[in-house]
Amino acid sequence: MKTPSMNNVCDPGDLHAYLTHKRQRVNQALDRIWERYEARPTPLLEAMRYSLEAGGKRLRPILCICAAETVGGSENTVIEAACALELIHTYSLIHDDLPGMDNDDFRRGKPTCHKMYGEATAILAGDALLTAAFEVLAEAVQQGDARVPDFKWIEAIRVIARASGVSGMVQGQMLDLASEKKAVSWEELKILQQLKTGALIQASLHVGALLGGGDSRQIQAMCAFGGYIGLAFQMADDILNVEGDARITGKPVGSDAALQKATGPSVLGLDAARAYAKDLVDRAREELAVFEENAAVLAALARYVVERDR
Repeated sequence: MKTPSMNNVCDPGDLHAYLTHKRQRVNQALDRIWERYEARPTPLLEAMRYSLEAGGKRLRPILCICAAETVGGSENTVIEAACALELIHTYSLIHDDLPGMDNDDFRRGKPTCHKMYGEATAILAGDALLTAAFEVLAEAVQQGDARVPDFKWIEAIRVIARASGVSGMVQGQMLDLASEKKAVSWEELKILQQLKTGALIQASLHVGALLGGGDSRQIQAMCAFGGYIGLAFQMADDILNVEGDARITGKPVGSDAALQKATGPSVLGLDAARAYAKDLVDRAREELAVFEENAAVLAALARYVVERDR
């Protein structure tokens, strides 16, 4: 097993500093990507950038980077993939907020894209962010990196595409819409949440370990870890929608109940949903045993997923 450089892995006791540092690094990389478009600004680009810079946690790119570092890789090796994941996530939020979906007026404490720029522009901004993500990934393959064979980049693109589309996030959103005002079983809810939220989070960790040089055992463990964390993240989101502080979350509290959505609290009850989220994190942390002490930051991130307040 490769040993990560201590320059790459932070003290898990200072997770806030790690998240802040990596968020800055991702934002800097996104700025570099954005420079290619600045010579031809349009209302569409303004809407794209508005949503991308609306104050996101950058959790998916950070998980990608941390996974790479955990297996002995570097941030620089996966930064394009990390940025692509954030572009895809931002597109999904724009579309999720649309009147035909959840019809939300606020996201991260700011007016949603369609409230600022109109529904048509918001749809196109989401479409453009999704396609920009795959442009970034294709250019990463073109530029080449002796540390990452092309076949690994192609596999990373396949993993991200699968997690984003009909086998992942888009299908999950469809199931979410179809479940409104209906009785949903616990098994059905788990499938919905794994697709809608879990798939892209799992892909972030999978791609980080793959491009970071992980072996098959490490990649398998990272995928298992990501599966549990993806479900835990959505469960925590569901709980925050019930009892969070809208001034902190930046989203209306109680909107899931108003739409009669299928959520962890609505299906299990609030206490059972909390217990299940904790159990998921415990299971996730067990999957990190293969990485020994190198997984301390990932273990701290797993705890953060369910203890966050936004």
